Amino acid sequence: MMDRYAVIGNPIAHSKSPRIHAAFAAAEQQALHYEALLAPLDGFVVTVDTFRQQDGRGLNVTVPFKLEAFDYARQHGTLTARAELAGAVNTLRFDGVQVLGDNTDGVGLVHDLQHNLACPLSGKRVLLLGAGGAARGALLPLWQAQPSALWIANRTADKAVQLARLLNQPAVEGCGYPDLDGQRFDVVINASSSSLGAETLPLPAGLFAPDALAYDMMYADTPTAFLQQARSLGASRIADGLGMLLEQAAEAFLLWRGVRPDTAPVRSLLRPTPLWMN
Repeated sequence: MMDRYAVIGNPIAHSKSPRIHAAFAAAEQQALHYEALLAPLDGFVVTVDTFRQQDGRGLNVTVPFKLEAFDYARQHGTLTARAELAGAVNTLRFDGVQVLGDNTDGVGLVHDLQHNLACPLSGKRVLLLGAGGAARGALLPLWQAQPSALWIANRTADKAVQLARLLNQPAVEGCGYPDLDGQRFDVVINASSSSLGAETLPLPAGLFAPDALAYDMMYADTPTAFLQQARSLGASRIADGLGMLLEQAAEAFLLWRGVRPDTAPVRSLLRPTPLWMN
């Protein structure tokens, strides 16, 4: 029998993960089966337990179950440091009775920025928009990339301040959007949910430094509302979260199989033309 993996969520039919991991497995000659699991909103634990009883080896976890996955791993096994700080789990690995919970979102984001987009973060001024789960998951990997400053801005300033305090570093600062006036950043990352509702954010003019990159964690076939706004404010480059999706998947594959697949062929399969050239 082939090793069994899956992505679990609700809804789940739209997920690109089965296609991504099938391509990874073929490229790396790994014998595995990957599927999509639709769990009832009140049935995450039962679905995971059943999957494990049927010799499931690992799960990717998507909305709305990342917090429940965190609790599951904490109760039944261990958490990585980045999952601990994120307070959420997007990858579960099962080795017999052992459970490991990880969060690969932030490291996937950083890998996409630095390797795929040729945007090194060391010494750069980085701004993270939003203070929810997506921002929290990105926080530690972004700081480990050694930016000169890491700011977190949110409509509710207190949430951004509390998030910044998790790192307890003088170069990490939380603020409200009005506090961004007069500040300039080399990399601006949208971790808020604004693009889901096609909302614009209260961003000041002059926010983007020369040659700045605007990055939206959301992905779509056309530039998101945030990326359109960033262009109007002078961002030199834009990118959405498709690369992050692929890189976090590659990190999960590495955790499960011990090999990190090349994401470039799958990126070309999913999007032949880069977003910033559309």
